[in-house]
Order: sequence, then structure tokens, then C-alpha cells
Amino acid sequence: MTVTVTDLNDRLRDIDSTLRSVESVLDLDALRKEKAELEVAATEPGLWDDQERAQQVTSRLSYLQGEIQRLEQLRRRVDDARVLLELAEAENDEASRAEVAAEVAQLRKAVDKLEIRTLLSGEYDAREALVTIRAGAGGVDAADFAEMLLRMYLRWAERHGYPTQVYDTSYAEEAGIKSATFAVKVPYAYGTLSVEQGTHRLVRISPFDNQGRRQTSFAGVEVLPVVEQIDHIDIPENEIRVDVFRSSGPGGQSVNTTDSAVRITHLPTGIVVTCQNEKSQLQNKASALRVLQARLLERRRREERAKLDALRSNDDSSWGNQMRSYVLHPYQMVKDLRTDYETSNPAAVFDGEIDEFIAAGIRWRRAHQHQPA
Repeated sequence: MTVTVTDLNDRLRDIDSTLRSVESVLDLDALRKEKAELEVAATEPGLWDDQERAQQVTSRLSYLQGEIQRLEQLRRRVDDARVLLELAEAENDEASRAEVAAEVAQLRKAVDKLEIRTLLSGEYDAREALVTIRAGAGGVDAADFAEMLLRMYLRWAERHGYPTQVYDTSYAEEAGIKSATFAVKVPYAYGTLSVEQGTHRLVRISPFDNQGRRQTSFAGVEVLPVVEQIDHIDIPENEIRVDVFRSSGPGGQSVNTTDSAVRITHLPTGIVVTCQNEKSQLQNKASALRVLQARLLERRRREERAKLDALRSNDDSSWGNQMRSYVLHPYQMVKDLRTDYETSNPAAVFDGEIDEFIAAGIRWRRAHQHQPA
């Protein structure tokens, strides 16, 4: 069906309205002002004397440059599409009209994706994310599934150019992993990935079953906000026990010959954190403390919310329930059990194409939060 000029004008007006709303919510002028201030800070002679601050400045500057560029490019594309449509209408040029129709479809997708950011307004949504994946019920298949999920999230981050750091990987004996913890070091990673938290379920013909039977396995995903200094999560030395051991890889093989891996036990809560992927014991201890702080922050958040949660009878909001099902046999489908969003291409999902699931989850959460208790 041929799209009329009137239809295209209506769609462009709608896209323009949405983009203006996004620009207003994200406060483009404020972003530009902060970018200018950070560009000045980045040129200070003594910036790298404090490496942690220098990394914060350069990381934030890079993020702002990307955000501003994305917004400005979309604005230019919307304006260019409007001009091209006027020319196509004036000259009755069908080829130009078709070109505008294709660009409008692409603009709608790009603006919708950007609009998702405006829905991330929670207290910790702007933070970087700390993600832990744990194998659940299902034996070796569950361990293999956990490793598939780890790769899925790392590939998702790679597709977007988001830096990641794997803090700890506990390998299973036969295949896969028992657990892994990694950070996604980009603003709003927590708000974006927090909708991935919960129990994931895989149904397939087990590659580890010599009788070729169908197997159901589970893995849990935990997403926490990375702790910042302003959170003031103080951990007294007398409240932790630090154990050191040798790092191990797949099959239990030793990764190095020194006791560089670190395990920290928080005595008051019993929380245990390990880190073995850094080169030195000191680095591993620092990384483990950051993970412990994040877990203690989450514990504090849960305690603060417990009183409110006790007043609600909304059991559907439990993130511990199954939230996504991956079926590879007898048919191919990945389905989010909260939003009902689904795809028949599991291979693409496991290769990191999960943006549509995340967007649907964020919209679902936003609507769910505004339902009356």
C-alpha cells in the first residue's frame, strides 16, 4: 500500500513531538553544559594524578559526547526528512517519497529506543550495573545455560560499545559455569538491565544426554547498581574475613601460581564475595569490596522498601518468579512471561539481540509501577 504525503507528514510530526519530549526530559542544554565543563576538566595538567577521578571524568565525558551526538543526529535526520518530503511533494517525485517513507520507519525505531531512556527515573537507574548469573536446577544443562546467558549479556554490551569487566567466574566441573559476576560500565546500565533480573528457563534437547532427551534447566540473573562514594556504605575491617587462594579456570586447572584470588566474608550478614580475575591480590580485594558494597547497598534498599512492600498484595511484582522462557525444542521461541513479547529466533537472542525484550520490560515495569496497590 502506497504511503501518502499526508500520512508521512503526520508520522513526522509525531516523531518530532516524541523527540522534543525526549530532549526536554534528558535536558539537552544541561548535557551540553556538563560536557563543556568536563572538557575543561579533562585538560587539567594534574588530572591523572588521581586515576580514579580521571577515569570518572573521561568516562562521563565519553558518555555525554555519545548522548549529545545521538540526539543531534536524530534532530538533523528529522529536519532533513521534512525538507525531502516537501521537495518530493512539490516535484511529485515517487522515488523521493519512498526514500522518506523508509527513513521515517527508521526514525520511528530510533526515537522509540531513545524514549525508553526517559522511563528510567528510579533512584539508582542512572548507575552502572553489577550483574551476577547463577546456574539453577538442571545439573550440567543449567551450568551450560548460565554460560549462554553470560555470553548473551556480554555480546549485548559489545554490540552497544559498552565496556564490561568480569570480576569472578566459577566454572562447573563438566561444562558451563556455576556463577559469574560482571560490571557494565556505562550510565543507566542498572536501570536498563534491572528488568532482566529473575529466573530464566531453557527447554531443549540436552547435548549432555546420550539418549537425546528433552531437558528443562534454570538460571538466575541478579542485577545491582554499582556503589558510588556518596552512598557511604562503610565496611569496618573487623566485620569482614579475607581469605586468599589460587585462581582456577575450567576443569579446576590453576590459572597462576600465586594466591591472588580473594574471598571476602561479611560476618554480620554472611554475604560471601569472591574475585579472581584481576592480576594481583590487591586488585582482587578492591574489586571484591566493590561487589560487597553493592550487595550491602541492595540489602539496605530492600530493608527500606520492606515496610512498603508489606502493605502491597501485589505478588505479581516478584522478580524471583520465572520471567523468560527460551525454547529450542520442539519449536523455536523466546518469550517474556511478563510482557508476552516473543521472537522465534533464539539464536539471535543468545547472540545479544535483546533490546526489544529490555524495552518491553521497561515499559511493562513503568505501567506496573503506576497501577494502584
